[in-house]
Amino acid sequence: MAYYTRLAAKLMFAATITLLISCSKFGGGGEKSRTTNWKYNDPKNGGFEVAKYSEPVTGPGLVLIEGGTFTMGRMSDDPMYEWNNIPRRVTIPSFYIDETEVANVDYVEYLYWLGRVFGANLPEVYRKALPDTLVWREKLGYNEPLVETYLRHPAYKDYPVVGVSWMQASEYCLWRTDRVNEMLLVQSGVLDMDPAQKDENNFNTEAYLAGQYIGIVNKPLPDLNPNGTGGRAVRMEDGILLPKYRLPTEAEWEYAAYGLIGNTHFERVVERRIYPWNGTILRTDDKKFYGSYVANFKRGRGDYMGVAGNLNDGAALPAEVGSYWPNDYGLYNMAGNVSEWVMDVYRPLSFEDVSDYAPFRGNTFQTRQTDAQGYLVPKDSLGRIKYRDVTADEAMNRFNYRKADNINYLDGDHQSLLDGDWSNPPADNNTTTKMYEYGPSTYSSLITDKARVYKGGSWRDPAFYLSPAARRFLDQDKSTNYIGFRCAMGRVGSSTAGKK
Repeated sequence: MAYYTRLAAKLMFAATITLLISCSKFGGGGEKSRTTNWKYNDPKNGGFEVAKYSEPVTGPGLVLIEGGTFTMGRMSDDPMYEWNNIPRRVTIPSFYIDETEVANVDYVEYLYWLGRVFGANLPEVYRKALPDTLVWREKLGYNEPLVETYLRHPAYKDYPVVGVSWMQASEYCLWRTDRVNEMLLVQSGVLDMDPAQKDENNFNTEAYLAGQYIGIVNKPLPDLNPNGTGGRAVRMEDGILLPKYRLPTEAEWEYAAYGLIGNTHFERVVERRIYPWNGTILRTDDKKFYGSYVANFKRGRGDYMGVAGNLNDGAALPAEVGSYWPNDYGLYNMAGNVSEWVMDVYRPLSFEDVSDYAPFRGNTFQTRQTDAQGYLVPKDSLGRIKYRDVTADEAMNRFNYRKADNINYLDGDHQSLLDGDWSNPPADNNTTTKMYEYGPSTYSSLITDKARVYKGGSWRDPAFYLSPAARRFLDQDKSTNYIGFRCAMGRVGSSTAGKK
């Protein structure tokens, strides 16, 4: 069922793109500026162009999550007695998230592209992206066949990819952004397919917008500037290109997992959920499948799938990404199957500190690199625009931030230390290791600036971790056989589809 849902979504995406491109052509219809009375899209008036635009396109694989307020944090007693997800009301802006976890076939497509584009001259790019298939090995268990088969065998192509670190998952999201936007330009007729892209000469959205990638031009958009050349590349103002795919924030993931849209009546949440469904049981009330488990998890010690002839969740390891019942947003496996990386840097008390609108910990503000004349420097060897951290001088007069790295703000910076030496702060004002006593001499904590949150239960977890409120962390360079990911994207414009 999930396959046909995704197929229908892809067809709808293609149809919507065609409509959007046709609506984005500049005709103007005599529309005038309400502040100057000059006509838009008229070369006689200087050619200021304003695209006709009504609704953002939903990228392939994504589902719109209408934002709102909810109580983020713990929903039940924590058997570990950790005080790391204090309930707090926050508001989440509307966004998009993948209907399913990223599957093996999706990630292998990514690897194939990297090998085709960078394999000859930069093979390390391909090697760096490879999942760690050795995560399947157990010291006292026999999982060796999975080392060779799980990622690439067609029997597992629709199973969630695992063995990927937070860094690898983030890179995949960036790659997906460029492939989707490249196809949008091909479908619009602006560019032709270019399967011969190599090394830095590959389509990158930012490089294209900055004029550092040209591609095989088919039919450029008309340039209404009387001083122009008659044709031009697509600009952000045209509304054709999509924002970046990325990992969801912890708050976004938790909000999407609960799916409270299904039990809200006139702004009143009928039942605050423990799981992505109502009630406290893990079985379905679907008459056809009455009593079947609604998620892939470990029921008890040594019980991963049930008894032969009457399996409970039917999956000893991960199941296909479209398995079980979706939540009220139409998202699959937001409880069980594999846990999922999110963007946030882990801190135990983040919920006390982060903003109550679009909460997130992990901001490191950057700006594009420019030369002495203020022009962008050439793109890097991977075809990407170069960035650098914002300097203290550049942020000196700002009200909203004063430095680039805000990961430790209120939790891990010098000011938040209980026993800090206020007369001798560290040069970078970063005292995370002292705050959480991480180091060769202690190892009493694993919390560093590289500790990233992962959410949701997995095939090897007990029922407690199926709650969207549960949160754990792992170093961003590590990977396991039970952590995967799905991508997200911010929504531009109105919070609700079809409304202005």
